Amino acid sequence: MPIPNGGLITETNQQYYEGAQGFQQDGAGSLTDFTTTFDTQLVFGNYNPATNAYALNNFKLYTSATGLPGTYTEYTSQYGVTGNTIIFTSAPAANTFIVVQLKSIDGGNYGNEDAYGTTVNENYGSYAYITLDDIINNFLIAYVGQDKLIPNVSRTDVLFHAKRGLQEFSYDTLKSIKSQELTIPPSLSVIIPQDYVNYTAISWIDQLGVKRPIYPANNLHKNPYEIPVQDSEGVPTQDDLGDNLEGTSQINQRWNAANVILINGAWMLYDYNQGLDYWGYGSNLTNFYGEQYGIDGQYSQYNGWFTIDPREGKISFSSNLNGALILLEYISDGLAYDLDTKVPKMAEEALYAHILHAIIASRINQPEYVVQRLKRERSAKLRNAKIRLSNIKLNEITQVMRGQSKWIKH
Repeated sequence: MPIPNGGLITETNQQYYEGAQGFQQDGAGSLTDFTTTFDTQLVFGNYNPATNAYALNNFKLYTSATGLPGTYTEYTSQYGVTGNTIIFTSAPAANTFIVVQLKSIDGGNYGNEDAYGTTVNENYGSYAYITLDDIINNFLIAYVGQDKLIPNVSRTDVLFHAKRGLQEFSYDTLKSIKSQELTIPPSLSVIIPQDYVNYTAISWIDQLGVKRPIYPANNLHKNPYEIPVQDSEGVPTQDDLGDNLEGTSQINQRWNAANVILINGAWMLYDYNQGLDYWGYGSNLTNFYGEQYGIDGQYSQYNGWFTIDPREGKISFSSNLNGALILLEYISDGLAYDLDTKVPKMAEEALYAHILHAIIASRINQPEYVVQRLKRERSAKLRNAKIRLSNIKLNEITQVMRGQSKWIKH
């Protein structure tokens, strides 16, 4: 079915689902340029697979004489890319079938199916978003000009307020939570992600794939920020430049070597049967945090603990999580990469209101009633965006609440 003129969907089903677009050389073999129409911009490093730059390509190029499945081979002769146009140095033979395959998690459907990457998958669901560049262009058209609230404004100013708005929205309104699957090494620490702002949840994954929440250590343990080397009098020592010498943290060493059972009281059944009960009977261990009588809920759990170590830029874990598979969920501000500079369409109007208020409020000689009106409008539209993006479904709430009215007998 042809795409209606003026429609917002510009990719064919093959382009969207398969991440591929096909062309055919003319009968004379005279065509050297082929322009793709993906929503995704082509990224080109090099045509030669033997070079390191080739890995930068977000696509692979295949050709076939017949166009039949299984006959496509990767094209590795010299070519270049300008925008979304592929330019062949030597024109392919007459009637040659050409396929541009964006990289996907399953490797694509052409050649040796080795076009591995995430380009196709990152495009899935993209219709729900509008790019930050389009937000800026739309704002300049709709809100700036003669007889409008903003007679003139530079694009740089709009870009600044749009980015600030996107950052603020990302913290508590937009779906800007990212996640990483990591394995905890023997050092018991993993490096904080490059675009990390704050964590939302950290869990270890059991053999069934079920999330087990890991809790912050809070007052149980803290990573020291500075570890000065002291002399025999306890005075920090300095190097030749007058800076304090740094040593190795004994606090972290003790924490990494700790037996967490002595903290959470989760004694094994064997120990219990040997006379070591939860009150420390016969063990001289009567003050561990997780003891059953007078229990402290934040410590009496066996999922482990984590701390943020700002000195090393890492997240550190308790000793019982060595080798565990974890899921780190964290907040990004939405501006770390070009791909992230997208705004959910449900929050588009709220961002326009934010930019409008920010520009007017930062200018002199603006009527205060106008500034306050725009401020209230921004708050109202942001509240609407939060409600829309909260994704509340009545049937899901009903399912969760079933059984909540059951009586609990003590």
